[in-house]
Amino acid sequence: MGRRTGEQTRELLLRVGMQMLFERGASAGVQHIRLQEVLRRAGLTTGAAYRLWSDQDEYQRELAVAMLTLRVGDPAESARAAVEPLIAAGASGDEVIRTAAEAHVSSTWAPGEDAASTLDAKQFLIALALRTTATTWPELRDASRERHRDSVASYARLYGDLMTAYGLRMKPGLTVEDFTEAMAASGEGFAIHALAGMAHPSFDLDEEGGPTGRWPLFGLVVRALVYGFMIVPDDTSHPLPPAERHPASEDAGGDDSQPGAQA
Repeated sequence: MGRRTGEQTRELLLRVGMQMLFERGASAGVQHIRLQEVLRRAGLTTGAAYRLWSDQDEYQRELAVAMLTLRVGDPAESARAAVEPLIAAGASGDEVIRTAAEAHVSSTWAPGEDAASTLDAKQFLIALALRTTATTWPELRDASRERHRDSVASYARLYGDLMTAYGLRMKPGLTVEDFTEAMAASGEGFAIHALAGMAHPSFDLDEEGGPTGRWPLFGLVVRALVYGFMIVPDDTSHPLPPAERHPASEDAGGDDSQPGAQA
């Protein structure tokens, strides 16, 4: 095997550092990823690292940015996978909100045995923990903002599709991106609760004219945001027939080219 280039060595050491972050979870942060330990795992000498970074702090800074820019998949992919079968089956708007919220809570904040979803959840929580320290380094702040913009854009497309399916429109002066920002703030806030070991509450509801069945608190927040930001038709008991659907962007007050939440 030929000798590694400097860039190959950089990629290897960052990859090993990210693997250690996945193993240790979000609470450890990059400060606990010691460069000497990374080098031992990679089977490299100290000189290999210090030809790339002047000190451990510089390595940790680049590791944090690399972790924030890592994407396991499209941010809204799991949410879309949860709601599209419901729409195809003719589920009500409330059922879509409740089921999607339940899926989000279980897969993101309490991941199960599925390897892919567990990796997604870990990456989201680690990135969220790093974003709370974004003021530490300018590069980390920039990476945090870029990650947020990408996530909002992905979720805004999903929410626009759901609005189209159920005939919802944004209230005047508001956009899908505004709604997505509010959703992101709520989802990230509940995720921080999960990092602190706080259980996510659920409620059994049976109110005439309101939501019924067992709802996670996040689902109730989402429903409240939908009614607060959008003009909701009287009947959302089933999606509109395809022929009656109109692109949500026509009434959203926004531009599909603009970035539109979970990070």
